[in-house]
Amino acid sequence: MSQSEPEGLAVRKRRATNARIAASAARLAGRHGVAGTTVDHIAADAEVARATFFRYYDTKESAVAEGITGPWLTLVTAAIARQPAELAPKEALVAAFGELSAEFPAHADSIRELARLTRTSATLAAWTAQAYQRYERAIAALLAPRFREAAAQDPRPRMLAALAMAAVRISLDDWVAGGGALPDLIGRALTAITIEPEGR
Repeated sequence: MSQSEPEGLAVRKRRATNARIAASAARLAGRHGVAGTTVDHIAADAEVARATFFRYYDTKESAVAEGITGPWLTLVTAAIARQPAELAPKEALVAAFGELSAEFPAHADSIRELARLTRTSATLAAWTAQAYQRYERAIAALLAPRFREAAAQDPRPRMLAALAMAAVRISLDDWVAGGGALPDLIGRALTAITIEPEGR
């Protein structure tokens, strides 16, 4: 057995534990609210010791935020990566979110409840904002190669990624407040984004 195999297994175990804690935190917060969820509750649900929880997260809010946003980050980035190389950045983004609309019906109730949580807890909202920045960085990295003749430190990939996440947040606000079809709201918001070609 090579020396790299045990290390690879350890990394996978850490990722699995991290994901399990985050999933438990999001699930419990969805049921009982952030205030009604404690670190001890999360640790017990995830079947880890309290000390183990704090090796991965410094607060319950950070675990809840990761549980809310982490799985969707994987889905979003995978959908963008699947888009044909000839699609322009914005078109690839719109197409990727269009694909994700198929995932929405199965998660509508949990998305609504967790969206409500992030709008009623200032601490959770702050942690979620940090998580959204991870989305922006990951999306920008995937979109950057699609910008032709991009100069060094081209701001357009990051701008487009930031605008995409703003479109998602605005759409969530509208959906929580007024209902409708969230995928349609997001699709319209993304379509409204305009990023001018460099040098224009």
